[in-house]
Amino acid sequence: MAARHFLTLNDMTTSELESLVDHATALRNEWRQGKVRNSLENRVLAMIFEKSSTRTRVSFEAGMTQLGGSAMFLSSRDTQLGRGEPIEDSAIVISSMVDAVMIRTFAHETVERFAAASRVPVINALTDEFHPCQLLADMQTYREHRGSIRGATVAWIGDGNNMCHSYINAAAQFDFHLNVACPKGYEPAESLIKAHSDRITLFREPAEAARNAHLLVTDVWASMGQEDEQKARQKAFSGYQINPELLAMADKDALFMHCLPAHRGEEISADMMEHPASVVWDEAENRLHAQKALLEFLILNHLD
Repeated sequence: MAARHFLTLNDMTTSELESLVDHATALRNEWRQGKVRNSLENRVLAMIFEKSSTRTRVSFEAGMTQLGGSAMFLSSRDTQLGRGEPIEDSAIVISSMVDAVMIRTFAHETVERFAAASRVPVINALTDEFHPCQLLADMQTYREHRGSIRGATVAWIGDGNNMCHSYINAAAQFDFHLNVACPKGYEPAESLIKAHSDRITLFREPAEAARNAHLLVTDVWASMGQEDEQKARQKAFSGYQINPELLAMADKDALFMHCLPAHRGEEISADMMEHPASVVWDEAENRLHAQKALLEFLILNHLD
C-alpha cells in the first residue's frame, strides 16, 4: 500500500478530517484522565527542521512518546539535506529507517519532492505556503467549544500567508465561509482565491470582515524569513489588529484564535490572549492531540 502523506488539508477527505478532529478530542480526554496508550510502540518519527520551532517540536516529540513511540530531531546542521544531497536521496534513505517523517521547512516543493520519494508517510509541519497541522488543532478547538464549524463565518485578519492559505483549504473541507481582511499587496495566492472563490470574500477593512463572524483569527505580521520587511509590514498592517473593539463587531459568541507566537501590541492588543473569547491556550495544546491522531491515522492506516 502506498504511503499516505499530509502536505495540505486536501490530502484527506472531509470525512477523514472530521474523524481526525473527533479522534483528537478523544485522545485529549484520555490523556487528561491519565490513560496510557501504546498504539505506536516501537515506531519512530523523524523530525526534520529547517525552520526553528517551539510548539511543533514539543507537540510531535511529546505526542510520539505519549503513544509509546519515539521521535528524533534533525536540524539542517544534522543532515545532508543542508549540505547539498538531493532531497530524493535523503528521502529514500531516511524513509527506509523510520515509520514517518515530519518536515518543517521553507519551500513547499521540498516536502512534495521528499514525499514523492518516501516509502513512509510525510507530514508538512509548516512551509512558506501551508500549515495544515495548525488547522487540525484549530478545527478541533472550535468543535470542542462551539460544535461543528459548518456554515459558520471565519474572519482572517492580516497577512495572506501560509496560515491564511490553509484556512482557505479548511473553508472548503469543513464547509465554512472565510472573510479575509488584508492590506493591498498582501493578499493570499491568486490561484487559491480563484479555486475557492465561492468560499472567500476579500476585504480591506477588518471591521467589515469581522462583522457577525463566529471566529476571528490572525498571525504575526512578519513571519520567519521576513524580518527585513518588519518596518514596512508594521506600517502596512497598522490598522489590522484584533482587539476587543474589533471582536465586538463579531457574533456575540465569537472565538479568538492565534497560532502563536503572538506579538502583543501588534497583530493583537495586549489584552486579547486573556480575553473571555480567547481559546488560544486550548488551541496550542491541541496541536499535541491533533497530531497524535494524525500520526496514528498515517502510520497505522486507520483511526481507532
